Amino acid sequence: MKRRRIALALTFIAVLTYSLYASRIGNENAPNYADRQIVSSDPETTVEIPSGASGSAIARILFQAGVTKSSLAYFRVAVSDPRSQKVAAGGHRLTLKISAAQALEQLLDASRIPNLIKVFEGEWKSEIEDSLWDFGFTRAQISQAFRDLVLPQGFTSAEGLLFPALYSFPSGVEAGQILAAMIERFQRESVGRELLTANGKYSSVQLLTIASIVQAEGDIKDFGKVSRVIRNRLDIGMPLQMDSTVHFIKRVRGQIFLSTSSTLITSAYNTYKRYGLPPTPIGNPGALAIAAALHPQEGDWLYFITVAPGDTRFTRSNDQFLAWKSLYAKNRKAGAFK
Repeated sequence: MKRRRIALALTFIAVLTYSLYASRIGNENAPNYADRQIVSSDPETTVEIPSGASGSAIARILFQAGVTKSSLAYFRVAVSDPRSQKVAAGGHRLTLKISAAQALEQLLDASRIPNLIKVFEGEWKSEIEDSLWDFGFTRAQISQAFRDLVLPQGFTSAEGLLFPALYSFPSGVEAGQILAAMIERFQRESVGRELLTANGKYSSVQLLTIASIVQAEGDIKDFGKVSRVIRNRLDIGMPLQMDSTVHFIKRVRGQIFLSTSSTLITSAYNTYKRYGLPPTPIGNPGALAIAAALHPQEGDWLYFITVAPGDTRFTRSNDQFLAWKSLYAKNRKAGAFK
């Protein structure tokens, strides 16, 4: 019996070794068209990428459509390039007989996607409503679609749940189907699943609200620190005083300066007048902002300020913050933020 187990183990090792070797050889010899100059007269085809399609599934679709020379060629490119995860579901107009790398570039080219809707990181629900109007829906149809939308448990607003991505839809699609696809994408993302099942100090709605403020307030490199500042302030009952929440009320973007009168606006979203988090997210955050809300960087910071473009500083000291605030004012008057 012992000899039989040893023999089976040896056989398994041999099969595994051969499989790995065969895979490596296959990878090294994946047929691929050479990169070439693409001209307008080149023959094209339209491929349909299903929602949630894996890299290997997309690779098969491209090969069967005659776009790539082999499915393995595209799969290798997709594995090595993280942008492949952003390929939108729906139709894509692609050139026939191109390299796998060129196929990925065309899949990411918004101009080659018919019936396209793009949701940017931090975009407001109201801005997505405008995109649906541009798509061809009436305001009444859009409002009804939001009223009929089924939200995850605990959520009362779609704000924050409309996941930033490229979306392509067939002709005749309804507004409700588009919104449902955005929420389904949120629920399919790993950070979305983690947020919706969170059972710690903060609810899913609160975590998504934190993520939306992080998205609006910081550069990507500072997301984890901004998230920690928010938590540190909440922990000691300090008002958040985040400019982005007032910008959300006023529906303004791209402004650095916030007037004193703006901080006095009466609104549940004004974190200068009200303690705690706003009642809902203030935009639709991307995956990195959500991850920062879930896993903030360790630190004792209570203040942060961008003194110049790309130079955001964090501190626990109010005196240090005020000194940096003076530097920010000096730089703003000198035109640094133009």
